[in-house]
Amino acid sequence: MNRRMLIFKIFHRAEWDALRLAGSSLGAPIDLADGYIHFSGQAQLAETAVKYFADHSNLVLVACDAARLGPALKWETSRGGALFPHLYRALDLVDVVWDKSLPLGATGHIFPEGVF
Repeated sequence: MNRRMLIFKIFHRAEWDALRLAGSSLGAPIDLADGYIHFSGQAQLAETAVKYFADHSNLVLVACDAARLGPALKWETSRGGALFPHLYRALDLVDVVWDKSLPLGATGHIFPEGVF
């Protein structure tokens, strides 16, 4: 059985709502500044949440199937020398496999069941 590889993007609720309304997005301000949409692999997700969203609530975790994003998805060296997925095109709503709230609990973000 061929299991798909999910990659993840954390959005503020307002950014996610804007994407849903428009049908696509070039990402958050950091994505616009860097020229690509930052994603995390499963093993990188918790660290990304701590590093960039430690005190942020009202977040949405979005999962995409890496294979469905096509050649615009590049795996590039980033934090700690690890390869991170970067999308060099708009993220379209049809690219999203699922979206779930990412609440902030007393000891950090509470990830949806089955992510790890």
